[in-house]
Amino acid sequence: MLNQTFGSPFEVFIFLSAVFVIFAFTITVHEASHAWMANRLGDPTAKHLGRLTLNPVAHIDPLGTLILPLILIITQAGIIFGWAKPTPFNPFNLKNPRQGGALISLAGPASNFLIAFALGLIFRATQFNLIIPILELNLILGVFNLIPIPPLDGFRIVGGILPKETAYQWLSLEKYGIFLMIFLLLFLLPYLSPFISQVLNFFIYIFAGI
Repeated sequence: MLNQTFGSPFEVFIFLSAVFVIFAFTITVHEASHAWMANRLGDPTAKHLGRLTLNPVAHIDPLGTLILPLILIITQAGIIFGWAKPTPFNPFNLKNPRQGGALISLAGPASNFLIAFALGLIFRATQFNLIIPILELNLILGVFNLIPIPPLDGFRIVGGILPKETAYQWLSLEKYGIFLMIFLLLFLLPYLSPFISQVLNFFIYIFAGI
């Protein structure tokens, strides 16, 4: 399919490489933002483990960063998402473990929305069309990570909002994360996709005016 679009294996290689580099940079900023917020809130765990860095190698998850995104790119699935190696933090180093954990989780999607906002300003000034796919990728990762299913960021964000007792029950679901993620990808995502698309289009209009 990609050969039909680009005409030569070299063009396909350049396209795949460019998309993957952009994706790797995007999730690197996402995870480094988690580490930065944790350090700001008094937990240096991620910093000591070398995660407070923009070096993509420190954040790579074989499945979520390499295999799944490449499959989605090669098959032209129409959407690309994935995840990096989770950024660790020690809740006992935080003044308020639940709310601190929620802020650390929120920092990742917030970084994607900030990048998208900046790209939108650049697009409005330059009308450079290649900016839009990068903007869309950041919005996809930002919105996708806000879904409240472990290990996505939205799960811990909700845990920081709920009342204390309810929050502990909610956070206890984290051990089922891999099963819930499979359920999301196989069964829920097809139904959520139209809603997610509307949200993405809304933000693209707000940020880029298109």
